[in-house]
Amino acid sequence: MTDAAAAPAERAPGKKGLLIPLAATLVLGGVGFASTYLGIWSPAGMLAGTPEPEVSTEHLSVEFIDVPTIEIVIPGGRARSLVLSATIETDSTHKAEVSHLMPRVSDAFTTFLSGVDPAAYDKRGVLEVIRAELVTRTRYVLGEEPVKDLLITEFRFK
Repeated sequence: MTDAAAAPAERAPGKKGLLIPLAATLVLGGVGFASTYLGIWSPAGMLAGTPEPEVSTEHLSVEFIDVPTIEIVIPGGRARSLVLSATIETDSTHKAEVSHLMPRVSDAFTTFLSGVDPAAYDKRGVLEVIRAELVTRTRYVLGEEPVKDLLITEFRFK
């Protein structure tokens, strides 16, 4: 009897004792998954010991090629015309290809601009929409790699 009275009763772990490690595991697992999913770090990269990425010198070989000025009569009651000048940003390796295909780029621009609703030109933000569409058409004609960006240098109504 003295043995039973001297030994304190051991309590079985309750639900609270299991909840804290379970919650910590879920939170840390979620943070780890999110950080690898977002590309902050890579477990495979750490194991492989990948070297630091090389710094590219692409910005040193940037070339700007002018798109011929496009002038389009805007249909509608008012006698207005749109004048657009743009420049394609590329690199020196693709300069000849872009220059060679410039008539196709000019045709794509003219086709798009003549199909825009005349009322759209009066809306706010039309320049951003037109620029995005022209970039898409430029990349369709030239491909993704040659086209770094499209700069609109003139956009006016006459």
